[in-house]
Amino acid sequence: MSEKTKILFVCMGNICRSPTAEAVFRHYVEKAGLSQSIEIDSAGTHDYHIGKAPDARAQRAAARRGYDMSPLRARQVEAADFKRFDYVLAMDDDNLAILQRLRPRDATAHLGLFLDFAKRHEEREVPDPYYGGEAGFERVLDLIEDASEGVLEGMRR
Repeated sequence: MSEKTKILFVCMGNICRSPTAEAVFRHYVEKAGLSQSIEIDSAGTHDYHIGKAPDARAQRAAARRGYDMSPLRARQVEAADFKRFDYVLAMDDDNLAILQRLRPRDATAHLGLFLDFAKRHEEREVPDPYYGGEAGFERVLDLIEDASEGVLEGMRR
């Protein structure tokens, strides 16, 4: 990879699922020694939490598995993201539909669902754990770890 491959993970508020995906995928990329080749970010389709740290429950669940989300801050997706990033990966169909509407006609990014890259799980959507308990955050991590491995494997090819 001569030029950096750029990936943007997107959920609704950018405080649970997409920052978890950013932290997990960054960890996998660093472990693979590919940090110089891959740029990673996350954003939300809504402006509810701009500038806020990830949800404390998401951070605790991630930390138990060795992922640090503390430096991350929520931001909203913008039109320029569709040209800046090579991949814009949504956590669910609702956010994918919003991204499809926001996407400029001349966008160059691949737009799709993150879990399309999962190998061990059948689900197509990463469920929003915001209104549930701790188990929801663990489930999100299981799905994100699976899909992260799939994305990385695809990029290596």
